[in-house]
Amino acid sequence: VQYSFKEVFGTSISQKHVFDVVAKPLVEDLIRGKNGLLFTYGVTGSGKTHTMTGSAGEGGLLPRCLDMIFNSIGPFQAKRYVFKLDDKNGIEVQCEVDALLERQKREALPVTKTPVGKRQIDPEIADMINVQDNCKLEDVDEDSVYSVFVSYIEIYNNYIYDLLDESPLDPTKPKWNNCGTPLRNADLTLPQSKILREDQNHNMYVAGCTEVEVKSTEEAFEVFWRGQKKRRIAHTQLNRESSRSHSVFLIKLAQAPLNADGDNVLQEKDLISLSQLSLVDLAGSERTNRTKAEGNRLREAGNINQSLMTLRTCIEALRENQTYGTNKMVPYRDSKLTHLFKNYFDGEGKVRMIVCVNPKAEDYDESLQVMRFAEITQEVEVARPADKPLCGLTPGRRFKNQAFREELSRQLEIRGGPVDGELLLQSFPPVPSCELLDINDDQTLPRLIEVLQKRHHIRQKLSEEFARNVLYVKNMLQELDASIVSKENFAQVKIAERDKIITGQKTEIERLEKKAKTLEYKIDILEKTTTIYEEEKRNLHQELESKSQKLQRQVSDKRRLEARLQGMVTETTMKWEKECERRVAAKQLEMQNKLWVKDEKLKQLKAIVTEPKSNKPERPSREKDREKALQRSLSPPPIPNAPPVRLRHRRSRSAGERWVDHKPPSNIQTETVMQPQVPHAIMVTSANEKALAKCDKYMLTHQELASDGEIETKLIKGDVFKTRGGGQAVQFTEIETLKQESPTGRKRRSSPSSPRLPEEASESDWTDVETRCSVAVEMKAGSQLGPGYQHHAQPKRRKP
Repeated sequence: VQYSFKEVFGTSISQKHVFDVVAKPLVEDLIRGKNGLLFTYGVTGSGKTHTMTGSAGEGGLLPRCLDMIFNSIGPFQAKRYVFKLDDKNGIEVQCEVDALLERQKREALPVTKTPVGKRQIDPEIADMINVQDNCKLEDVDEDSVYSVFVSYIEIYNNYIYDLLDESPLDPTKPKWNNCGTPLRNADLTLPQSKILREDQNHNMYVAGCTEVEVKSTEEAFEVFWRGQKKRRIAHTQLNRESSRSHSVFLIKLAQAPLNADGDNVLQEKDLISLSQLSLVDLAGSERTNRTKAEGNRLREAGNINQSLMTLRTCIEALRENQTYGTNKMVPYRDSKLTHLFKNYFDGEGKVRMIVCVNPKAEDYDESLQVMRFAEITQEVEVARPADKPLCGLTPGRRFKNQAFREELSRQLEIRGGPVDGELLLQSFPPVPSCELLDINDDQTLPRLIEVLQKRHHIRQKLSEEFARNVLYVKNMLQELDASIVSKENFAQVKIAERDKIITGQKTEIERLEKKAKTLEYKIDILEKTTTIYEEEKRNLHQELESKSQKLQRQVSDKRRLEARLQGMVTETTMKWEKECERRVAAKQLEMQNKLWVKDEKLKQLKAIVTEPKSNKPERPSREKDREKALQRSLSPPPIPNAPPVRLRHRRSRSAGERWVDHKPPSNIQTETVMQPQVPHAIMVTSANEKALAKCDKYMLTHQELASDGEIETKLIKGDVFKTRGGGQAVQFTEIETLKQESPTGRKRRSSPSSPRLPEEASESDWTDVETRCSVAVEMKAGSQLGPGYQHHAQPKRRKP
């Protein structure tokens, strides 16, 4: 059995290669503000959790996704609590002052645990997240700030539980389960299940789920590992640590643009973008007859298989709607798993699935079912969401303002350092005392006027210097802005050219993929056609062998028939020789009788002439009549010289039509005087389609041995007409039978009891014999005869 997939990874492929092909495009879409969903699907023990989490020294998809996210947005992260998630799957932005107050408020609360940044990380976690790939997205929007929130839930027995919920349960409050009945005291320590809700954008979310803001890969993976320890696993016959629930690790990325100065975050809620990447580790499908599950394990396996079956049903319904254009309802609500991610299948993000296969022989049947479902999943197309709206501010404003501040500081350092108010005041001459001690004091005012003039002159100089500096800095900023704009234009041109190249490459890839699918389809058709042709070849070979054996039998029968005919010809020749001798003897006897009669007449005439006339009595009239009859019989009247009459062939009504005269080479040439003649006919010895295409009549000459040992020739006729497939077909309409008879056998059968003397034979007998030797024509299918035939008998009507 063969299945086709977008990519197939062998056992020696590294986790990095799998991440680059499958998860890296999802992380890039997450940073660009688009949602993503990644499943790991397969049989129990096939390696789903290992693919998602990884092992020491070889991190899986989850730590690599976190590492790429923080490598890309590390310099552009907002301060903690600037972004604040609400309980309705929305997000708000606070100013830095409010964020600072909230940080101080939360740090003032009593904390039972040491903060993440102040305690040492578990070595096992450090080995898993130490991927050392430095993978990041290059074209990150530098004019935005980012913040990452993570949450971790599991779907167990079709209920949703928060794996990060650490709030203690109050035993004084009544607890109720999902069915509405109070829990027992032993069940008061169990976590409460969460419910699904729909936000104002019609997206599904888990209400009341714990969402933690993280600032590094280590902190995010530590939160994941804390929830992983709470996940439900159990020992089964197939897996020592079998996952008994579907785990969902949610990574939310909030981003908002900076203001025009590039310092603070815009407070407009419409410009805030919230994207989500969901990493789902599905529980393995399993058969209870293999796991020997009982009790809780049996109930868990039933719920797992039911949720996976609902996922398959939803995928098949989507595929049917897209393939046949139907509007069949997709049963998302039949399972919490499909209900949570229904927005992804409706077009709110990209969906990818990793199918894990265990090469064990025991898992063969279940692996076939998994791969068949995964192949069908590829045919479902999910619409891409629209791009986020633009804020309308100048791009690159963060680094422009930073470059302006750096350049201003550098120029001030070149001119003597930054301007200080105290130094500026010290450069002015001190103001003398303005107290007038005497009315005649004429020194204090001139001294004061002189100092003030000096101070005014220095101030004017400083103003002029400041104006020159401002103009210089302005010119520098304009040059810097022009260079940045030119660089941006150049970069945009390069980006446009690269986008065109990438678009052309994508188009070529799509064309090649379609061509590959077409070629695969053609190869499949050719393989099926080859199989059919081989089967037909075997059948034709068997038929050829049977025909060869039949032909050999016919050849042997023909040889025996030829030997028999040779014997019959020899016997017939001897009979004809005896008959000729008999006829010659009879003719001689007849001639002798005629000579005797003539001699008698001459004698009588001589006697009459020589004897004298006498009155003899006249003979009776009866004797005269007898004598006249005898004379007529002995000497027939002379026949005038007339030209021989040539028998004319009856003109056929189809004389203007073209005929195919099919005479097999095995036919024996008969020596019959009358032969069938077809004018302007095409003579063939075997079936020929080209000859049939040129004619509209067909005649087959067939010979067989009659019951009396003679050769009987049948002329089978038919009409030629064209078929829908472009070929020719023949419809037989009539059969003419040509039969040869022996005159000796007819004579013996006609009057065996009353033989006549040779002299009593008349010419009518021989004429009748010759007539009987002619060809008797019998029509079995119609009244029309073949062209150019002479017949002596009325044709007989028979059903075709």
